Amino acid sequence: MTPPDSLPAGMTLIDLRPEPLRRPLLPDLTAHAVRVVSLDDIENGSHGLTRNLGPLLVVCERGVRSALAARYLRADGLDAEAYPGGVPALLAALATAGS
Repeated sequence: MTPPDSLPAGMTLIDLRPEPLRRPLLPDLTAHAVRVVSLDDIENGSHGLTRNLGPLLVVCERGVRSALAARYLRADGLDAEAYPGGVPALLAALATAGS
């Protein structure tokens, strides 16, 4: 069962985690669109993300790499923010929203 969403509508989640760390899968936790993109692709501009995805919320394992990625994406003209605390904080917020 997917917990209720505590994230703003129309937002796309960007999952920076590498495959071995991509558990839990974000699409299993939220109805928001999720894109898996590497920090390398964001740094070199080959991420393929566009404004039509709406606001971007970048998530990584702990929150450090997502802050860097969000800065790069904003420099590319996209509306991007990092989720503070990474996936553990996101899971806690979603669990609280479902209580």
